[in-house]
Amino acid sequence: MPKELLQIMKEKAESVQAAVSQVHDLEDAFRYATELTLSKSVSGPVPNFGGGTIAAPGLSHNELNILQKQCDARGIHRLRPPLRIHMGDIHTAITFADWGIAETGTLVLDSTSEDIRICTMLAEIHVAILPISKIRPDVMSLEKELDALQKSAPRYLAFISGPSRTADIERVMTIGVHGPGELHILLTEENEL
Repeated sequence: MPKELLQIMKEKAESVQAAVSQVHDLEDAFRYATELTLSKSVSGPVPNFGGGTIAAPGLSHNELNILQKQCDARGIHRLRPPLRIHMGDIHTAITFADWGIAETGTLVLDSTSEDIRICTMLAEIHVAILPISKIRPDVMSLEKELDALQKSAPRYLAFISGPSRTADIERVMTIGVHGPGELHILLTEENEL
């Protein structure tokens, strides 16, 4: 991947208030997410959940074990599916982005799973892991991949550019009203542990 494309992705994502960091692997990404959860969780213990909560739908068994060790070490409770019963308890959501669109700093997620939709819409903080190899210059570069996904309907694709924002109330920009107040994009070379 050209370095210019990676730089464009970072700049465009940051221009819409996403925090962008590069991590070595998934273990580093999980460490980032757990430390972020501790630093940003409400002052004092979260009712019923101690030092905060993380939901991470779509992870493999091995990935969940590594995340669980990081959560246990920091006193963070990992919420287990179905997440519908935890809708009001999700502090940090960890998801994998299917692609990144450099031109707009946008993440594309296959959100067909209800648990992924819940996480990306109801968490206070969304941490998205994006393999650098999945960054494309523009949305037209994803035409074949998106067409292939749509052939196995029904599908729900989310295009996410920065944290949730609205200016519905007296045209005053407000962050986090209709979704996460923070979006952290973790760029990684590796997608497996």
